[in-house]
Amino acid sequence: MSVGETELSSHSLLFIIFLVVTSLICGALVMTVEILGSRVIGPFFGASLFVWTSLITVTLVGLALGYAAGGILSDRRASPDYLYCIIFLAGIAVLLVPALKKPVMELTLPIGVRLGALSSSALLFGPALLLLGCVSPYIIKIAAREVRNIGRTVGLFYALSTVGSFVGTICTGFILIAWFPVNRIFAFIGMSLIVLAVLYFLLFRKKPFFLLLLAVPFILPGGEAIRTKVLDNGTAVTRLYDADTFYGNTKVLEYSYGDRRMRDLLVDSAVQGGMDPSSGMSMYSYTYYLQYIPYSINPRGKNCLVIGLGVGAVPTWYESMGIVTDVVDISPEVFAVAETYFGFRNHGGKFVEDARYFLSKSHNKYDYVILDVFNGENTPSHVLSLEALQLISRRMNSNGILAVNLINSLRKEARIAGSFIKTLRQVFSTVDIYPCDVPDSELNNVELFAYNFPHVQLDRDRLKSLPYHPMVAAKTRDQIGREFTLPSDAQGIILTDDYNPVDSWDLRLKEALRTLELSYTDKDMLL
Repeated sequence: MSVGETELSSHSLLFIIFLVVTSLICGALVMTVEILGSRVIGPFFGASLFVWTSLITVTLVGLALGYAAGGILSDRRASPDYLYCIIFLAGIAVLLVPALKKPVMELTLPIGVRLGALSSSALLFGPALLLLGCVSPYIIKIAAREVRNIGRTVGLFYALSTVGSFVGTICTGFILIAWFPVNRIFAFIGMSLIVLAVLYFLLFRKKPFFLLLLAVPFILPGGEAIRTKVLDNGTAVTRLYDADTFYGNTKVLEYSYGDRRMRDLLVDSAVQGGMDPSSGMSMYSYTYYLQYIPYSINPRGKNCLVIGLGVGAVPTWYESMGIVTDVVDISPEVFAVAETYFGFRNHGGKFVEDARYFLSKSHNKYDYVILDVFNGENTPSHVLSLEALQLISRRMNSNGILAVNLINSLRKEARIAGSFIKTLRQVFSTVDIYPCDVPDSELNNVELFAYNFPHVQLDRDRLKSLPYHPMVAAKTRDQIGREFTLPSDAQGIILTDDYNPVDSWDLRLKEALRTLELSYTDKDMLL
């Protein structure tokens, strides 16, 4: 028996309690690191299927390697000293994440969204997860020496680790992300692991000089973000707002060059809209389609429902036309940001709710329903199904018009657009397709308009004469009102709640969209 083991034997009960606490804390922090990972790589790669697949893969592989390494090492070096040295190193690895994220992202971005998300996850979180994976087999090896019932001991500590993971998941998802900056949470996690290791050496090895290790977090490099930057072309970009919310990292960026200004709203680096703050006009073509085309089809509408607020350009325009507009958005922060930075105001209701929940409980009927909802580069599948469209239809008057902003392709192989259009036609007698770009573009804002009365031919000359922001006026006037007919042999199915695979379809297009979005925004501003 080693010296360390002899000293611990007189503190067996206290030491077992300390091992229990260690198991709970480490189990909790594994899940905290995994969930927080989405907020670190999300600003580059989005809250997409690629990101969560990468994070789950790295977590499972890291823990598996840690379990194996911890088991081997604990057989060779059974002293708890080694366990708490591993925990200390895990704390250092976590503390380094904020400082390393920028160089890691810049290194992995050129290899594409899928490999970039996977490799950045492995580089940033793999070391800490591997070290934390070593903890459980080490604890079991040590505890089995202190107690006789090996089966009960193994079961107890794996149960404690799982309980810790449960607590860590709940606290991170429901509390920490909403109330604290991500870098501060990583600092808390790293410091917690270091304190745990120092307490062991202080309480059970009687080595007070280990208290000096508590100074380590204060000498490691930080990861402070740049607030203002002048780009190579002379444009100044400033981060006006930056917050992590339950629904993603939300940023407001302002670009200025001379007397010209532009503000963008980004959620997980995906642009949700932009506005010229001096004129209040949108700087993106698709918003003019959502404003002008429904009103051109039915100029006598009195009320409107907008699902998905963004910067608030669309509901603000309908309100300016004397049309009372209700707005539904799942994020309360988006309402606050739209009002503070984009001048959004409305006389209708503001509903902080999921779209499907609102549609199922509301009894109001509308002349216009505008559906413009995105989660990163995806429109959530639960608002694209047959059942969702039937709910929307019940919220519309007989002369009502549904307008949908969808980003996909109108080429033959694009299944999401084809399937959603086929699904729309199960509910509405008329479905009009107006692309914002030429239809053979690989990526397109596809504006869809559905209603239950005969097709209305648009007056393109009138549409061209309406006001547009100078940055998009030429392009929008050239394309608005050009109708597209979906080929009869286009791929697609009817989407239902029972079978709706749009999250896993057209991955190449989604990757191309994410790459395009990243090219728009300076990387320092995303970080």
